[in-house]
Amino acid sequence: MRYFTKQQGQKEALPVDLEPLGNDKYRLTVGGKTYEVDALMLEHGTMTMLVDGQSYGVEFEENGDEVGVLLRGQVNRFDVADERRLRLRAGNAAFSVEGKQLVTAPMPGKVVKVLVKVGDEVKEGQGLVVVEAMKMENELKSPKAGKVTELFAKEGTAVENNAKLVVVE
Repeated sequence: MRYFTKQQGQKEALPVDLEPLGNDKYRLTVGGKTYEVDALMLEHGTMTMLVDGQSYGVEFEENGDEVGVLLRGQVNRFDVADERRLRLRAGNAAFSVEGKQLVTAPMPGKVVKVLVKVGDEVKEGQGLVVVEAMKMENELKSPKAGKVTELFAKEGTAVENNAKLVVVE
């Protein structure tokens, strides 16, 4: 199956081919490079993977077409679409982020740094807030170029999963 992924802050979607081989094994091709993956789904969106002899613990959180991925202490957000959905979006010219965008906490944690203030002009992919979760710092980035119109994050405060942090318009 072919998917197209766009990491938050990237301009272009990247094709990803996933071919099941049976017995929890897959052939994964990303950007023309192929990997043999042995994957086992655990509880609560956690997966253990063996990729080309290297072991990884990965956590996933889905929110519509957006998938948050925690790997090696770093949270990355990806927009994921199969070929059909990508064609539908192309008809609507909608693979870019439009309008008011709310940046939320990817998991419970503590705001350790606020990098912007209300009224700041930001670029797509620019860091907005740093949240510490599970002893790892995650810089949350702007999904689009625009202006910070609301700021809920305060340094030193605890936040719950999906807590509102910043609004960019």
